Amino acid sequence: MRLLHFLFTVCILSCLSVPLTAQSDNINAIDRYFTKYVDDERFSVVYISGRLFNMLGSLDKETVHLDTQEDADALMRIAKNLEGLRILTADQDAQGLYAEAKSKIELSVYEPLMTIRNKDGSNIELLVRETKGKIKELLMLGGGEEFFLLSFIGDLDLTDISDLANDMNK
Repeated sequence: MRLLHFLFTVCILSCLSVPLTAQSDNINAIDRYFTKYVDDERFSVVYISGRLFNMLGSLDKETVHLDTQEDADALMRIAKNLEGLRILTADQDAQGLYAEAKSKIELSVYEPLMTIRNKDGSNIELLVRETKGKIKELLMLGGGEEFFLLSFIGDLDLTDISDLANDMNK
């Protein structure tokens, strides 16, 4: 009876861990993509750590040159919750790099928010990775004349991002 109970428990745990393994493998696929090209001379690379975002989160509106305190507050809320920003860009083989990066994204982990396909062959994808109802990553991927991959990591609030973008476009 104990053996049966043990086997049943192992079976349940195995079934529960499959989605978690697939999710972490996919996240690692994006990390591996960055790691693969971070030292490649064809790419421009930007990495901003969460610590720098935390430092930015304590600045006032005059320091960051924003028009209103509301804009500054929205920016500070966003910055305090960011754990990092990674950007890769390249102007060689943009379509090939786009296709390679897109193949690494598993749609069971990343939800598409927006897709743009132009007649000239350029593509832009905006995707999110959500965990327990919170957006943990905002991923932007594009290919055309130039390839780009932006990955914002942290606890993101799309309302704050949208409000800030709308305020800045006024």
